[in-house]
Amino acid sequence: MTVQRINRMALLLCAPFIGILGWMLLHTPALELNDPPPELTATVQPVRAAELTGKALSNLDKAHELATVTSEAIKRDTKLYDQTNKEVRSLLQLATSQSDRPYRIYDRRIVRKLGNASEEVQSDKLVAQLYHVRAQHFRGYALKVKLKSEEAIDMVLGHDTFGKSETTMSAVKRYNALAGINAGGFADSRSGRYPLSTTVTNSEYVNGFEPSFADLFFVGLSQDMKLIGGKYASRDELDRENPKFGASFVPILLKNGVAQPIPDKWKTSPRRAPRTVIANYKDDQLLFLVTDGSDEHGNSGATLEELQILLSRFGVKDAYNLDGGGSSSLIFNGRVVNKPSDGQLRQLATNFLLFK
Repeated sequence: MTVQRINRMALLLCAPFIGILGWMLLHTPALELNDPPPELTATVQPVRAAELTGKALSNLDKAHELATVTSEAIKRDTKLYDQTNKEVRSLLQLATSQSDRPYRIYDRRIVRKLGNASEEVQSDKLVAQLYHVRAQHFRGYALKVKLKSEEAIDMVLGHDTFGKSETTMSAVKRYNALAGINAGGFADSRSGRYPLSTTVTNSEYVNGFEPSFADLFFVGLSQDMKLIGGKYASRDELDRENPKFGASFVPILLKNGVAQPIPDKWKTSPRRAPRTVIANYKDDQLLFLVTDGSDEHGNSGATLEELQILLSRFGVKDAYNLDGGGSSSLIFNGRVVNKPSDGQLRQLATNFLLFK
């Protein structure tokens, strides 16, 4: 099809519409807008102004009423808020005091058995109270500790190194600790002084796990600051206790408040000696007991049976005998509390530390 034909066809198709458009342009009537009469204009303007003024005044009155109502509502809400806030604070104080009540009641029962504290330290991390113990055949010192934070207690290796040793006072000074108590037993070799059997620091096994044998036990604290201890046949068994730290020695003194049999060897070798014990109460407070003795040959100090009787009277739940003799050490507030039987503090492989 040629361009000429296409143009003709488009013209034919558009022709009717072009014709209609032309007719509309020629026959559309003209519209005239005349101004309203002057008298009507003069009348409309005052009426319109009066109407707008009336509506404005009415709206202002409504706004004033709304503002008054809102102001009174805000005052009532503010008063109610202050009253509610005061009641909530009062309830919170009451709840806090009541939540601490069981501890205070139980603690009074403990303290009555221990006597009067000679020293006390309180902080955000712990409450530590030192008591003097006077029995028929020995003297000792009890340190009762309420832990408030996991940062309040730890056990460290001598100079933080496996095979190294240091005195409890040295460890206390290095860590700027409030108190220190000797921990587990140790074995000497030419290369150093090593913790006895299974030992845990910072939740890690220092030299692997060794199943309990003979009279050995493991004692320490779990991740949730509870005393754990006993004989463990496998690492999985101990891992279920989530140990944070701990050491090994012999023997177990009390379990669930019941005195445990003392092995014959430990009844006489030695019979009396300086001793160190770690124990706990039903509310998870700890008790460290350190007794004096002039030597390690059974001539002075406490027997393990005497300690069982004493600890039962104190009302503890579990108790474990730690390394004793010349190892027994209790440091509190920067001084040596007990009287070391060696005449001086012994170099040890492990020490418990308390922090304020």
